[in-house]
Amino acid sequence: MLEQLVQLDTDLFLYLNNLGTTTWDGFWMFYTTKFYWIPLYAILLFLIYKMPNPKIFILTVIIIALMITFTDQIANLFKKVLVLRLRPCHEPALEGLFRLVKPYCGGQFGYFSGHSSNSMAVAIFAGFMLRYRFKYLLYILIVWAIGMGFSRIYIGVHYPLDVLSGWIFGGLSGYAFYRLDKYLQNRFSMR
Repeated sequence: MLEQLVQLDTDLFLYLNNLGTTTWDGFWMFYTTKFYWIPLYAILLFLIYKMPNPKIFILTVIIIALMITFTDQIANLFKKVLVLRLRPCHEPALEGLFRLVKPYCGGQFGYFSGHSSNSMAVAIFAGFMLRYRFKYLLYILIVWAIGMGFSRIYIGVHYPLDVLSGWIFGGLSGYAFYRLDKYLQNRFSMR
């Protein structure tokens, strides 16, 4: 059963990755690079700051930092200790069968995708925080996070299951930290 799932995941990776063309490589390399999304993160933080109670903004920033650290480190725990599944770009059996767009592959192991989990956590957290002011922002951010996950398959560094697991974990993490933030805000604003 597990072997069939891994084979299906590999087949889907090869199919999706090989849909890519040199025309789109630059776009997806730009999309997958976290540095280029700093303006988006800054805008989201500014919008959160402008919420009705900016006094507890520092608390929210701490919660966001804890959330990103948590999702990132759990992804690393799965990659380097628990699962140890080679990235497709380190898998000798796949050599020459897919497009590695990125000039380097990254770490040896890839399950699950830290990019996917972090982006989905940010999407869910910020989307729920700002949903009362921006009705469709949650959905826009989820689409952005889905694009981030797809970019990892496109450039050849993650399997679809790595990405899907990252999305699920990130979504659950983002919602849990959102609830924690709301709980702490209510506790501190009552004083």
